[in-house]
Amino acid sequence: MRTIDLRGRELTRADLLKLVPRAALGAEVAVERVRPLVQDVADRGEGALRDQARDFDGVEGHLLRVPAAAVQESLADCPPEVESALRELITRLRQGSAAQVPAEQVTRIADGATITQRWQPVSRVGLYAPGGKAAYPSSVIMNAVSAQTAGVPELALASPAQRDNNGLPHPAVLWAAALCGVTEVYAIGGAGAIAAFAHGVSSIDLQPVDVVTGPGNVFVAAAKRVVSGLVGIDSEAGTTEILVLADSSADPRFVAADLISQAEHDEAAASVLVTDSEDFAQRVIAEVAARAGETRHAERVAVALNGPQSAIVLVDDMNMGARVSNAYGPEHLEIQTRDDAAVLAQITDAGAIFVGSYTPVSLGDYLAGSNHVLPTGGTARFASGLGAHTFLRPQQIITYDRNALAEVESPLLALAGAEGLPAHGEAVSARFEEAI
Repeated sequence: MRTIDLRGRELTRADLLKLVPRAALGAEVAVERVRPLVQDVADRGEGALRDQARDFDGVEGHLLRVPAAAVQESLADCPPEVESALRELITRLRQGSAAQVPAEQVTRIADGATITQRWQPVSRVGLYAPGGKAAYPSSVIMNAVSAQTAGVPELALASPAQRDNNGLPHPAVLWAAALCGVTEVYAIGGAGAIAAFAHGVSSIDLQPVDVVTGPGNVFVAAAKRVVSGLVGIDSEAGTTEILVLADSSADPRFVAADLISQAEHDEAAASVLVTDSEDFAQRVIAEVAARAGETRHAERVAVALNGPQSAIVLVDDMNMGARVSNAYGPEHLEIQTRDDAAVLAQITDAGAIFVGSYTPVSLGDYLAGSNHVLPTGGTARFASGLGAHTFLRPQQIITYDRNALAEVESPLLALAGAEGLPAHGEAVSARFEEAI
């Protein structure tokens, strides 16, 4: 891992935004690559999807829409211990997601005048589950349970076709769909899946959705940016990233293991350590060297840790470390310091925050009860992670009776006149005119 030494430097926020490590392939480049793919699906529908499945997934002639029976039957091959773990994940996530659904509130403005604030779910959601270097049944659950908790009535799931599963999505994706009760499933991957959700594909009875959610690589994230506005999106959840804020009190074995855990996702995964101790940094480097070669995906990990997106950042103190983290806006932030609470108090920008030595990111990936679909690429500075709230829209319901409207007639007429919109005022006054 390379080292970025920021010690002894007076750096502005603009400086930090330029200095934090990022992947070589930015979102802007990815957008230009996927825009033609998205447009092709909009223009040609199923034909474009089949061409993309052939070119990117190496699959031809498969069913794009998975039979509902095949989804349910997949559970017969699910190992009991995996099914039990998935059910536990569903239970915990339902608990965590329930807190994200606000209660309806009625505000009494005056006698006969109320505003009711309610949170209304969207009607239809497209959920994406990656299927590249690993299977992500946990991501299916993160998406589906959040939408179900919000009260979304229609859920559609897309995941890439697998050559070694007869053109169906990965078996584990189907297991999760079955356990969540999702029966509308498509064997469609990448940018094409995002485009299909946004535009619909009539030949396979895929109707357009209102919101597209789910993680994926940088091209999936770019496709979301392309269709944003036509549909809502959760966030640009691209290739995973972890930033660990740690001082010399942390255990270098834990930090090294956590950096490696995220690096195994993808060669483009970002693993960043920010520390005020050069000695601690060296101990982490030694632990990474000892552990990385022994893990199953050692080659992938090595590429990720040595890429431009990964680094060890040296800072003067943890105050500076928090500033670096906020500029980076990590998808996953771990805090392992002498005073975690003091550091946490300075954090404003992160997708999810894992506090303490015994709260690794992998806990959040599976069984913490939190959601692991989070904003990446610095978008955590203005976007939030997936949750029930993603699928809810606040709506205000206004109710005034005649007396309550009469009380505000005069000031309303004054405002309408000041804005040069007299008909606005007349719409109120008409209600108090004598009937002819």
